[in-house]
Amino acid sequence: MRIVYDLDLTNYNSYRINSVCRRAFFPETEEDIHAIFTTYKEPLQKVIIGCGNNVILSKSYYKEDFVVFLGNFSNVSVEGTIIAAEAGISMLALSERALEGGLSGLELFYDIPSSLGGAVVMNAGASGEEIKDLLVTVRYYNPLTNAFYEINKNEINFEYRNSFFQRNPHLIITRAVMQLKKGNIKKIREKMGENKWLRWAKQPRDFPNAGSVFKRPEGYYVGALVDELQMKGYTYGGAKISEKHGGFIINFDQAKGSDILKVIAEVKRMVKEKYNIELEVEQRII
Repeated sequence: MRIVYDLDLTNYNSYRINSVCRRAFFPETEEDIHAIFTTYKEPLQKVIIGCGNNVILSKSYYKEDFVVFLGNFSNVSVEGTIIAAEAGISMLALSERALEGGLSGLELFYDIPSSLGGAVVMNAGASGEEIKDLLVTVRYYNPLTNAFYEINKNEINFEYRNSFFQRNPHLIITRAVMQLKKGNIKKIREKMGENKWLRWAKQPRDFPNAGSVFKRPEGYYVGALVDELQMKGYTYGGAKISEKHGGFIINFDQAKGSDILKVIAEVKRMVKEKYNIELEVEQRII
């Protein structure tokens, strides 16, 4: 297991916010995870991040330890139509592994920037499909009891962009088992390419961002509300609402986490004032 002191987190968050944590662990096995919370007990409260997508680093320096799943903890096994993977694998790599085996079900996640663990925590999805629809079981570690557990999909209480793990952020997902279907490799590849093209056509992929900032309120689309309020291009510091998609905030000029939070606060204020809608932030503020 690699341990890094004073880790520069710039390349570990998709907003590319400049931030440093005093110590970071890069586990490779479940034994490593166990050691992090027994050998390196203090502080017990640690920050868990996957690929660093869907997070906003609000501080320039963190005294807390970080546990990072990026480029590590990513083994995969396939047996028939069952695919089991460790939580650190990216959804891109996982969907490509499924393609190799002619397995269908993960095409939608081909271009969703997330680790498997992160996707399960937030019940990632789009176009009516969600990760919960594929899951069979999830394995996780609870630092408070110092034990590993396995939980069935039906026990996770998934909701729109929410789950049992979202409500219990101290729990660490280590592995997930998914049920896929046999498919035609050519058709699977075509669907993956189509999903990528559609996202790149709509989303601001030319600047660092962390995807959709807000959960979609029932009956509305955040991007449309922002457009109606003529807030596209609204800027604070180095953060800006994308001119391409009003539901995204981009780092266009060395933004700080506080810049992004200021933009979020203004959007929430304007939407509440004009439409009486309380927007809920989808991204995780650390």
